[in-house]
Amino acid sequence: MNVLKKMLVVVVIAMMASCQESKAPKVFTESDIAIIPKPVELTLQPGSFQFNKNTQFVISDASQKEVTSVLIDKFKNAAGWNLSVSEQAPKNNFVQFVVDGNLEDEAYKMDVNSDRVLISAKGNAGFLYGLETLRQLLPTAIESSKLVSNESWEIPNLTIKDHPRYRYRGLMLDVSRHFFEIDYLKETIDRLAMLKMNVLHLHLVDDQGWRIEIKKYPKLTEVGAWRVDQEDKHWDGRTETSPDEKGTYGGFYTQEQLKDLVAYAATKNVEIIPEIEMPAHVTSAIASYPELSCHERPVGVPSGGVWPITDIYCAGKDSTFEFLENVLLEVMEIFPSKYIHVGGDEATKTNWAQCPDCKKRMQTEGLTNVEELQSYFIKRMERFISTHDKKLIGWDEILEGGLAPEATVMSWRGVDGGLKAASEGHDVIMTPGSHCYFDHYQGPQNEEPLAWGGYTPLSQVYTFDPTVDTMTEVEAKHVLGGQANLWSEQIKTTEHSEYMIFPRLAALSETLWSTKESRNWEDFSKRIVTMFDRYDYMGINYAKSAYLVMEDVTIDMESKEVSVGLKNEFTDADIRYTLNDDKLSDKAIKYTEPLKIHKTTEIHASLFKNDKPMGVPFNTTIQFHKAVGKKVTFKEIYDSRYQGEGDFGMVNSLRGTKNFTDGHWQAWLGKDMEAVVDLGEETSIHEVIVGTMENQGPGIYFPIEVSVSVSNDGKNYKEVGVEKRAFAKNPSFDLKEFKVSFEEQSVRYVKVIAKNLKTNPKGGDTWLFVDEILIN
Repeated sequence: MNVLKKMLVVVVIAMMASCQESKAPKVFTESDIAIIPKPVELTLQPGSFQFNKNTQFVISDASQKEVTSVLIDKFKNAAGWNLSVSEQAPKNNFVQFVVDGNLEDEAYKMDVNSDRVLISAKGNAGFLYGLETLRQLLPTAIESSKLVSNESWEIPNLTIKDHPRYRYRGLMLDVSRHFFEIDYLKETIDRLAMLKMNVLHLHLVDDQGWRIEIKKYPKLTEVGAWRVDQEDKHWDGRTETSPDEKGTYGGFYTQEQLKDLVAYAATKNVEIIPEIEMPAHVTSAIASYPELSCHERPVGVPSGGVWPITDIYCAGKDSTFEFLENVLLEVMEIFPSKYIHVGGDEATKTNWAQCPDCKKRMQTEGLTNVEELQSYFIKRMERFISTHDKKLIGWDEILEGGLAPEATVMSWRGVDGGLKAASEGHDVIMTPGSHCYFDHYQGPQNEEPLAWGGYTPLSQVYTFDPTVDTMTEVEAKHVLGGQANLWSEQIKTTEHSEYMIFPRLAALSETLWSTKESRNWEDFSKRIVTMFDRYDYMGINYAKSAYLVMEDVTIDMESKEVSVGLKNEFTDADIRYTLNDDKLSDKAIKYTEPLKIHKTTEIHASLFKNDKPMGVPFNTTIQFHKAVGKKVTFKEIYDSRYQGEGDFGMVNSLRGTKNFTDGHWQAWLGKDMEAVVDLGEETSIHEVIVGTMENQGPGIYFPIEVSVSVSNDGKNYKEVGVEKRAFAKNPSFDLKEFKVSFEEQSVRYVKVIAKNLKTNPKGGDTWLFVDEILIN
């Protein structure tokens, strides 16, 4: 009997498996296809191709076998299949690589019918990108690291013709300001390949850390790779380091590690371009070898921000160039890349102007100023790099004083540098901060992890175009492509790094691969949701900032009516809201037009999907208080750079965010704020609240004291309360309300004094920011 039961179980399992494999084919529509970046041409056909445990990958030479691992490994994890690779195609049920020498290097074609999948390409780059497209045609569960049940692994019948718009599609990782291990770099390379990106630019050298082993100069990693740990302080609030203090934070890559990384990247069609900064951003090198500077004084490796950057290489000593040439010889042995990036940015050349060696160099070379001396420096290094069959890339500052003949410009300060370089016949890579700086915030600053500043949301990245409309046809041919940059001053962990890169890199990939005509934000915003599902399976800590609801608030000071608009980045977003004590649920009100608020009101809102709120909910309180719309006079007027909403900026119920440029803040530099609010008539009050901000990096500090005095004649004031707060180091961006409470009394005039710290611990004056004076 037991034997019979076992046989029956086996038969049932076999029947279930058979049924699963013979499910009716899915009927695909164009909305089922969510490939990023979008292919150049795609034609959907009736029917589908279904993968099963017998599907084979057919290759024509052994080098292609490694490419197939992109999907074979996925199927092993998600489906439990060990798919085979052969050089002979069966009658059906196979994926075959077909060599087509007429295609461009990274182009591919795909032809899918119900019997087989053909991927045609010139070489492995095209085959890899074809497989990455095939991967995105499969259900998102293909990304699962665990076995998935009840999934049909099928793709639509279709034809695709695809190739990149630009040849250079890059991401820069700053591994100097904060160090990231090799395993994370390999994960990043995998994710670049998934999006058909082909360059990883490694920022290996900066003031705060030297990250590459140079055997001729061991102190570069013995000293320069380590700094005193001040990670508990704001990046720009860290104290200067003595050369005698031992560094404990940092790390570096050995040459063997980097060679292995380069080899791994090559299998993913990713070229690694090393950046070895010069002549500035090199305090870590000068801390290791002080003789490289003009003054030759010992310095410590900085633990945080350095500005201005005056410790730079001496351009007058031949020994400086000997050092750099020896360093680059070792670098070029590790990296076979076509390009070597030399930085060239943000050099403050005050030491050069005073240095006897630099003055002698200028005289000998017939140079009239230090800008021309920097040009000499870069041109000399460019000649050396060219003799080793490499090309020099530098940030757009290398244009100053004249550009080296074969140099390529990376334009980061907008597009003007790229325009100028292209007009002079130089190749350019566009990476303007407005669209490509991924260290900027990507959502409402109050809800985001710490970033460097600025605002570069997903939708803005998607508007990027490396070719400027005003370029001539000849100039446009010099645009190699574009690149995202992730500077890591504020990025301490891989999780934070992922958050800043994804999903913005997906948007950038489409701007660099797909045709300009095919790009459409509404279409992309639907496809990116499918990519989010893939990221979930892959364990990527991507940002959901595009979902976050943001407010657009205005007030009519005559009617005292506040208008609150709600939006996020998606044009057809299903935003719903509730007021006051009502919780967000499927009964929330659908947002269709700005809310009109006439009294203190709490607003709760969220993007909804399938009648459920998504992401972090939006919460705000529009607080009507007794000072709204009243006259305010200041003893010292606010700074012209931060005027808020002007005359009524302090008493309009509109609150500022952690973004001090949001237009809701008024600020004083090195001065106290002293404001008098005229309530118009005697009014019963018991409390005054002052909204403030602290962001010690750019010198914004909480007041050290807030005092409140009251009067009925506007001349004779009586102090009713004080709140004090001693200065404390603060690495975060914070908002704080100073609340002064007192016995209820009837008054007309309220004087509020917020005392500025005034003396910045790092030197100079301090900012005091205030967004509202609330009187209750």
